[in-house]
Parts: sequence; C-alpha cells; structure tokens
Amino acid sequence: MPENVATTNLSHLQVFDVEDVPSQSQITPSKCYDDDGRLKRTGSVWTASSHIITAVIGSGVLSLAWAIGQLGWIAGPAVMVLFSLVTFYTSTILADCYRAGDPNTGKRNYTYMEAVRSILGGVNVTFCGMFQYLNLLGIVIGYTIAASISMLAIKRSNCFHHYGNKDPCHMSSNQYMIIFGVTQMFLSQIPDFDQIWWLSTVAAIMSFTYSIIGLALGIAKVAETRTFKGSLTGISIGPNVSETQKIWRTSQALGDIAFAYSYAVVLIEIQDTVKSPPSEAKTMKKATMISIAVTTTFYMLCGCMGYAAFGDEAPGNLLTGFGFYDPYWLIDIANVAIVVHLVGAYQVFAQPIFAFVEKSAAKRLPDIIDKELNIPLPCLPSYKLNLFRLVWRTMFVILTTVVSMLLPFFNGIVGVIGSLGFWPLTVYFPVEMYISQKKIPKWSNRWISLQIFSVGCLTVSVVAAVGSVAGVLVDLKKYKPFQSNY
Repeated sequence: MPENVATTNLSHLQVFDVEDVPSQSQITPSKCYDDDGRLKRTGSVWTASSHIITAVIGSGVLSLAWAIGQLGWIAGPAVMVLFSLVTFYTSTILADCYRAGDPNTGKRNYTYMEAVRSILGGVNVTFCGMFQYLNLLGIVIGYTIAASISMLAIKRSNCFHHYGNKDPCHMSSNQYMIIFGVTQMFLSQIPDFDQIWWLSTVAAIMSFTYSIIGLALGIAKVAETRTFKGSLTGISIGPNVSETQKIWRTSQALGDIAFAYSYAVVLIEIQDTVKSPPSEAKTMKKATMISIAVTTTFYMLCGCMGYAAFGDEAPGNLLTGFGFYDPYWLIDIANVAIVVHLVGAYQVFAQPIFAFVEKSAAKRLPDIIDKELNIPLPCLPSYKLNLFRLVWRTMFVILTTVVSMLLPFFNGIVGVIGSLGFWPLTVYFPVEMYISQKKIPKWSNRWISLQIFSVGCLTVSVVAAVGSVAGVLVDLKKYKPFQSNY
C-alpha cells in the first residue's frame, strides 16, 4: 500500500473511536504507534502554539480598538489583561484533563467532550456538547463574515483610491461569502485535525502579518496627528450615543474581548496532536504560556494604538472599517492576510464538529460511513474519496455560508459568540473537571475560591451576552436579508 494512503487511513482512525481497538492499557508503545495504538503523534510546543495562535489571533483582534474605545484607557487594557490571565489559568488546568488519572499513563481523552464525559459524566456531557458545538458553529460563521468583509474591503480600498475617500463605494458581501464557502468545501475534505498543521502554520504567519500592519498604521496615524485620542472612561455620552447605548456597547465590548481569547473549545483536540514524552500536559502548558503572551502583547498594541489613532471614531473592524485609506496597497495586503488566516482558522474550529458527527454516524451506520470511491490520479496513487464525508461536510459549509449571509453583523455576532462560549467552555467545565481530577474537598478554601472565580466569570459573561444581543437587535432593525451592503 502506498505510504500516503496508509497514513490517510490511520489518520482517519484517529477521528473515530472504533469499538474493537484494544484498550489503552493493553497496548505497548512502539516507534510507529503511541500507547493507545494510534499513529505516533508528532506535535511539539511550536506546532501546538501555532494551532493556538491560529485559533486565537483571528478576526477578534480587529474589533479590539472599538472594544477599548467603549471601555476607555483604564478599563480597556485592564479587562484585556484580566481575560488573558483567566484564559491562561483555565487552559493550564484544562490541559491536565487530557489524561484521566496519571498525567503520563492515564487514559487519553481525545476531545473536549470526551474529557467531560470521562471526568464529570451525566448531564454535564449534554450541556458541554450543546455549548461546544454551538460555539464552534458560531465561530466559523463569524469567520465567514469576517473573511467576506476583508475580501470586500480590498475592492472598496481600490474604489476609494480611484474615486477619492468621499465616494461611498457601497457593495454587497454576499458573493465573497460564497467564494469563501466554496474554498472551505474543498479544504473540509481533509480527513482530520492532525493533517492541517501546515494550514495552521501558514494561518499563524498571516495573523502576525495583518496584526503588524494594523499596528503600524495605528502608530503612523498617531505620529501624523501627534495626539493620543480617547478618554479614560471611553466613548462619550452625547447626541450620537445615549446613556443606554453606552451601557449596551460597554457590555458588548466585553463579549468582543472574550471572543478574542476563545480557544479552550479546541484545546484538548490540539493537545491530542502532541507527542510524548514529556507529558502532553507539560507541553501544552508551555504552548499556552507562549501563545497567551504573544497574543496579549499583540492585542494590547493593536487595540490601544487603534484607539489612540481614532478615539471615539474607532471602527468596529480596524482594517475594513476604513479608518485607514492609505497606503491602499498596504491595506490590501493586510486584508489578503486576514482572508488566508481565516481560511485556516475555519478548519481549526470546524474539524472537531466534523469528527463528532462522523464518529456518531460510524457507530450507527458503519456501512455508509466506510463507502469510498477510488479516483485515479495521473502519476499518483488513486485518491480515496469518502462519500459520507463529501456530502455531510459540503452541507455543513453551505449552512454556515447561508447563515452568514443572513446575519452579516461582525461586531454583534463576535460579541454574542464570545459571551455565550466564554463561561461554560473556558471557565466552568475546566474548573469542575480540575476539582474532580484533583479530588478537592467540597467547602475547602480552594474549592470555595474556585467557585467564586467561576461565578465571577459567569456574571461577566451574562453582562456581555445581554449587551451583544442588544447590539444585534439594533442592527436587525435596519437590515434586509441577503442585501448586506458595506
């Protein structure tokens, strides 16, 4: 059998929890296989970091100048640092949940949901599944919206350059969403998460590219005007912003920042690509520390410089809201980088959904799942096309594209996704699994501290969700389906 075909088949096994595979305790690791009988994992601190950076530095970075604009110079950076610390802490305790029991030899949990099932069980599994997969669905919809807006921004940038900045250059984003969706139909046929490391690496490089361009443009704008705009308390109440709007927008800003740090939902899946020794938890904690440090530095610089450049006028999307018009070619490069990044990021968040559905279907309809077509390729081994994967993943991409066309509100959708997913997935389940794993006694000082921490994060999530939903409802009042114009 050709090497690439063998690899594909074994990697395909990584997605499904096949019943007749021996238990992990019965298998002796070898040069080619891990202790669970699956193909040797090859991930490292750096590949895990690139996956995390791809997941974290996404479209969320572009809304941070607006978010800091709502909160002001004091609360804005403070909230960002707070979210980074919360994410770092909960990610380190979640990394300890990859293996049940012993951190080196315990049974592996291949997905976030499996970790919840093996450690907490019961109704927690149902709630986890609901939150995780709805959150993942929301993120890929958000990324479809962001990618289409960036593609549209390239055309608008050239329009502004040609006609002058005063020309409205209004256009529809629908055709760009369709282009992005067609691209994802092809990429979605990649069998599983472990085979998209190269896509994550390219996407991580792109995220640095557009973040640096956004930062540089902000610095240039500040240098040009020689003033740091903004205020200590954020956007001012006045003719354009009522007191109620100020409250809603402040709440929505919390959701936008939460979205910018949302990657706990795929942390276990990323950890399952990491080799050992050292223990996967140790590697993942290092990767988390590197990634959070890098992303927070970028977030702080991009968000603060964007706010300093525009003050209360900070756009909802720094590179597509046209606070910047020139140099137009540099803005075009930044938006191309955003699109390339989001192409990869979409797959990072979609692959766990694909794996879950295909694993469930394999248990119920194994004959249908295993059907494959051999497609001959010139000068290459024939390609095995899985029919179920082709149909189901294509339908999923079509669904996310249509929903994106129906609700193309970047800031509002980002805030809703961030707020709804932050507490349950980033805080509650990691904390509860950690308590169970470490057998922390109920009502002990440590248990009480963790519960206070969890309730505090819940309060922030509720406030952010209310503000974000209010923002979407305001947008809906002046919107016609499939007729989005920017």
